[in-house]
Amino acid sequence: MSDRVIVSINDGVAEVRFNRADKRNALDREQFAAIAEAGEALKSADGVRAVVLVGDGESFCAGLDFSIFGDMAGGDGTGSSNDRGNPGAIDEGRITHLGQQICWVWQELPMPVIAAVHGHAIGGGFQIAMGADIRIAHPDTKWSEREIHWGLVPDMTGTFMLSKLVRQDIARELTYTARVIDGREAHELGLVTRLSDTPYDDAMALAHEIAGRSPGAVRGAKALFNRMFVEGAAEQFAMERQVIHDQIGTPNQVEAITANMQRRAPQFTD
Repeated sequence: MSDRVIVSINDGVAEVRFNRADKRNALDREQFAAIAEAGEALKSADGVRAVVLVGDGESFCAGLDFSIFGDMAGGDGTGSSNDRGNPGAIDEGRITHLGQQICWVWQELPMPVIAAVHGHAIGGGFQIAMGADIRIAHPDTKWSEREIHWGLVPDMTGTFMLSKLVRQDIARELTYTARVIDGREAHELGLVTRLSDTPYDDAMALAHEIAGRSPGAVRGAKALFNRMFVEGAAEQFAMERQVIHDQIGTPNQVEAITANMQRRAPQFTD
């Protein structure tokens, strides 16, 4: 398994640590592949009763790596479907492409998943955190459904998960504006389960508390919640893929990336 994600298991709790601190755990192709592989491996891991997601260093996950934005601006999209870690690649039988899978895999795990969020949860990082059952975050964490800032739409389960967590008008406002909110507002809106000055410590404590409960009952409870939660997911994820496909590489999408990289106001055409 890639060293981009470090999985350690102790006393029934699996810690999944994003290990790209020098880039605020931004998502390049190797990071996409490593996160998905870590989640998949936990599906069959013995003795795991709860999972904690955490980012190494100063941030949980700052979203897409600039290398991928550069490819989009250059007309290469997300790369070839055969490329390792291509976020647009989809395996036969899945309802998700890889970009969606690194968020959705936490819902596919039979045991509860807790995200310990600090620093930044931007774009893809925001959507990974939403894929967890529970989110414990530092009050100063910066959150943003950032895709429209780059001329894109949320396509990593973001429209589905955001609509499940907050009111529809709030989901739309956060998506349409791409504005950055702090952990306090995220908690007020219902995105964050609990605020903490030490989110990792509190997430681990909660995970160990859950691990001390009857594992069959806990997994059964998650299955019951998910039975109601996942209705319509496959159709929504397919629509996300289609809408973002229609945006990538268009003049306005390239202009959004170029203007942001050049630190100037974008000039869009209708």
